[in-house]
Amino acid sequence: MDNKKLAVIHIVKKELSLGDEEYRNILERIAGVRSSKDLTDSQFHKLMRYFVRTLHYRATSTGVTLRQKYYIKQLQKDLGWDDSHFQNYMNKYFHNRDLESYSKHDASNLIVALNRILKSHRPTTRQTQ
Repeated sequence: MDNKKLAVIHIVKKELSLGDEEYRNILERIAGVRSSKDLTDSQFHKLMRYFVRTLHYRATSTGVTLRQKYYIKQLQKDLGWDDSHFQNYMNKYFHNRDLESYSKHDASNLIVALNRILKSHRPTTRQTQ
């Protein structure tokens, strides 16, 4: 199991406010393991389908998608921004602090902006001859 998938699982665990015992029971019931590190790719996808069906992740047809939300959270992590910094950025440039109320279109624009920032922060490597 790669680290990005583990991060997604733990984001979902936190968002659903799952205690450790409840979380491990879900892992065991859905995927047959007690630790997310033991998940195969197919078990990971089965677990994600289970989480997506919870009421917490149901959105309107025009709202931010779960996939967009996870990607945005990963970009936030890659940038090293805490929640306060991230919300201030969203408010300053998108006039909305609450990711949950973004439309699909707004979330797409946010993803583009965050990717540009991330790209500009990464050092470019020159090939020396």
